[in-house]
Amino acid sequence: MRFPNTSLWWRLSWQLSLLFVVITGLVIVGLCIYGAMILSPNVGLEHRLLNALKGSLSYEPGRGLRIKDSEQLTALKNDNANLFFYAAAPDGTAVAYGNIPPPYMQLARFVPLIKDADIRGTLASSPEPASVDDIEIDTTEIRVLYGGRNGSESTFLTMLGGTYPIYVPLLAVTLPALFFAVPRLVRRSLSGLSDVVRKAPEIDPRQPGSRLPVDRVPSEVVPLIHAFNSVLERLEQQFAARERFLIDAAHELRTPIAVMQTRIDTTLEGSTRETMMDDIGRLRETAEQLLDFERSEQSPEPYEQADLVGVARNVVADQAPLAIRNGYEISFDSEVDELYRLVSPSAMSRAIGNLVRNAIDHGGNSGMISVRVSERGGISVSDEGPGIPAAHRDLVFEPFYRVTPRSTGAGLGLSIVKQIVSRHRGSITLEGNPTGTTVIIRL
Repeated sequence: MRFPNTSLWWRLSWQLSLLFVVITGLVIVGLCIYGAMILSPNVGLEHRLLNALKGSLSYEPGRGLRIKDSEQLTALKNDNANLFFYAAAPDGTAVAYGNIPPPYMQLARFVPLIKDADIRGTLASSPEPASVDDIEIDTTEIRVLYGGRNGSESTFLTMLGGTYPIYVPLLAVTLPALFFAVPRLVRRSLSGLSDVVRKAPEIDPRQPGSRLPVDRVPSEVVPLIHAFNSVLERLEQQFAARERFLIDAAHELRTPIAVMQTRIDTTLEGSTRETMMDDIGRLRETAEQLLDFERSEQSPEPYEQADLVGVARNVVADQAPLAIRNGYEISFDSEVDELYRLVSPSAMSRAIGNLVRNAIDHGGNSGMISVRVSERGGISVSDEGPGIPAAHRDLVFEPFYRVTPRSTGAGLGLSIVKQIVSRHRGSITLEGNPTGTTVIIRL
């Protein structure tokens, strides 16, 4: 049977409950079948006959036992053509009905001495089974020998109907308890899986040793968790190899970049020298961004209570010469004098610095670059450049994505900012229009 994507707890709970109900039903049916096999075949006839006799027999001391046909007795006789019975009173009077087999007529005088008997012969020639039961007529106990059942009275159904006072209260008590107990037992058995579910979203392949726990987990699920953990281990190895490669590449680029910068500075002059120095500067910045990107991924800096106003102000002071040299005005404003947050000061400084440099690179070399700190922890950097088209605003935070293919940047600046802000559990949004772009960090 195939199941939809429902809760494992729910599926196990209702399946176990249904299994219990089925087993209980089979036990009840089995007991009734067993009872029908070992009890007298006249069990099915007993109830109808004794009820019919209550309306057909009468007893008066001194006058003896009498019988008359009643509707119930006539209906019973019509259903059982061979019906017979012999009823005896304590005073020795008796009445007979139907064709009583000769062996039972020989037992007739002993009927007052027999209580609750089942008479069955062992020979093939033995008469059909008979039974002896008690019935109270006019406050007098009458012993009745009867038989002649034709098979229409089902012993099994009689057993099933006669024992309902036992199994109905039992089911009424156990089934509600079962439906409450099974889900709790299943939930406790699956509590280890709940720990795995809570832990799974926290797994980061870039953090060594991140694994799903196997404690208190059902043994059937343990191989799956081990397989998942082995995948995490391979991912860690691949991430580590990539990180080592990028960091080594960034380090290796530093030396030839520095050598090239020195040679250009000492050998070239004029506009060619300035153009080459700008190109080398962008190459050096790209290498530093790659190094910064991977360094932040591998080992985030420790957090401390830092003044965001002071951090932003220092970034503006550091970037002001570069902004002015590229034709901008730059300003800093804050709604509060101090604003402390639990952050990494160096990481936040790099994030704000990247936003300012991004504004310098893409602001059109004119207008105002504004850095502003709000009292609620928002840091915004605005420029008056051409803006970013709406179709690109969700993509500019992806590594190496550039709005225009001919852009001189590497497409890492905003990606690094998003990475840093995410590690601080903050958010970053971009607002663009034809007259400028504003990037807002909220912590």
